[in-house]
Amino acid sequence: MTEAIGGYIFYEIAALLVLAAAVGAVGLLLRQPLIVSFIAVGILAGPSVLDIARSDEHIDLLAELGISVLLFLVGLKLDLKLVRTLGPVALMTGLGQVAFTTIFGFLIGMALGLGVTTSLYVAIALTFSSTIIIVKLLSEKREIDSLHGRIALGFLIVQDLVVVLAMIVLSAVGVGAAGDSALTDVLLVFGYGAAMLVAVGLFMRFLANPLVERLSRAPELLVSFAIGWATLLAAVGYYLGFGKELGGLLAGVSLASTPFREAIAARLASLRDFLLLFFFIALGASLDLSVLGASIMAAILFSLFVLIGNPLIVLAIMGTMGYRKRTGFLAGLTVAQISEFSLIFMAMGVSLGHVSDQALGLVTLVGLITIAASTYMITYSHQLYAWVEPSLGVFERRSAGTIEDAVPTTEDACDIVIFGLGRYGLGIARALKDAGLRVLGVDFNPVAVRHARTFGFDVVFGDATDPELVAHLPLGNAAWAVSAVPEQETGITHDDPTRSLIGSLADLGFEGRVAVTAHSDATASRLEASGVDLVLLPFRDAASRAAALVLSGASSPTTETADPQGQKNFAT
Repeated sequence: MTEAIGGYIFYEIAALLVLAAAVGAVGLLLRQPLIVSFIAVGILAGPSVLDIARSDEHIDLLAELGISVLLFLVGLKLDLKLVRTLGPVALMTGLGQVAFTTIFGFLIGMALGLGVTTSLYVAIALTFSSTIIIVKLLSEKREIDSLHGRIALGFLIVQDLVVVLAMIVLSAVGVGAAGDSALTDVLLVFGYGAAMLVAVGLFMRFLANPLVERLSRAPELLVSFAIGWATLLAAVGYYLGFGKELGGLLAGVSLASTPFREAIAARLASLRDFLLLFFFIALGASLDLSVLGASIMAAILFSLFVLIGNPLIVLAIMGTMGYRKRTGFLAGLTVAQISEFSLIFMAMGVSLGHVSDQALGLVTLVGLITIAASTYMITYSHQLYAWVEPSLGVFERRSAGTIEDAVPTTEDACDIVIFGLGRYGLGIARALKDAGLRVLGVDFNPVAVRHARTFGFDVVFGDATDPELVAHLPLGNAAWAVSAVPEQETGITHDDPTRSLIGSLADLGFEGRVAVTAHSDATASRLEASGVDLVLLPFRDAASRAAALVLSGASSPTTETADPQGQKNFAT
């Protein structure tokens, strides 16, 4: 009997995964984010259509793991140093948009007869925008390092902080709804929360860096630790009464100040997407299509409010602060949708008994409409701006532009990105730095990272073969990307890591030049055929340089010479 049930569950999960792949492929053709496709999978797999998703207990377990990992990754972005350095435009725009959406969303809900509690829930849910979608779309357009892209990322961080506060309040209210001992329960939860914050603070101060650095020597172990840490604190949070969501978030915050957070985030991104599939399947399968039909007019009204009202308030705030209307418009488009957190927030409300399944269905419909529409709005943002530009003059002050002219292109801009900081890569980095260039290093060896930092280099801990990591590097102003990663025997070719990096740079539309390292003529020929700008052969190049020094009469292998441009060269 057990085998039959287990076999059935396996067949069910297999069918869901195949359906997700098929619907995801259609969504890809339509240029839609996975969230839209995943919710569609849930609706198709639910009782209203194919009735495939029947193992609610198992799907809910995977969904809860997905939420824990998602909130862990959100917490991982909330570096306290970064929060302290948020610019005024990010704070003003983020808080202004949240306040505007909450107030007017609540009024619209009341006008539609949703009731006070449901209107408040819906209004708060409409304030959250999807960081995942926006980062992906801006990266594809190579605008992540643009002024409007950086402003958008700034107020998305503000929204993430609002998410944290909203979930804290929601957890406390949920505990307080228990009955006569409400006040005692609330105080008890806050006491537990304070104790957990102290414990996390001590972990961050004394254990996080040395522990994660030691674990990073085995990348697979680092990933296992991150997942275990996220689920452990999620379980502790649930046990203490303030929810798995806040526990997972605190787990991420506890590692956000470590130099390994980018590598952890990049490694867990695929797992997050896989597990969130089951959250959206569970969500879509729980929707009653007949009930959704009754909410369609309200969903359209709320969607128009998000698609038009949110960008306008961002445009107005940035115009008041002295930004050009074009910058305000392009930044404003990034908040023209709601996010996966909106659905998680509403699902928490349903589990607490504050709102009904109909309210969750309403917000889900708004999510489908706004995410689908805003994807095209952001993709074709410049064409859309050209169309509406004549009517945007009211949002621009006469002195607009002066504040933008004073903003650097990017705070962490670099001229050269070097992947691999062994002896060869670090030697290249030191020579380029001596020439006055800004160099950013990338390496997955914690010893190499620590060694490079002793020489004053900015270094990112991460794997050069990971497309997620490469996508988050400040490549916008880099003139060169240099791979000094040594060849590795893979059983197929010798240059797979380098080929992966070349592919990632090409997918991102990197406009600089690419130099790669090879140790054999055969590898060099293959790399040259792939279209790179320069192939470095360390042993041959060093031998040629040594021979040139000998022929020039150099008396020492460390003799300093000068090139025709007057720059210093060193034989090493």
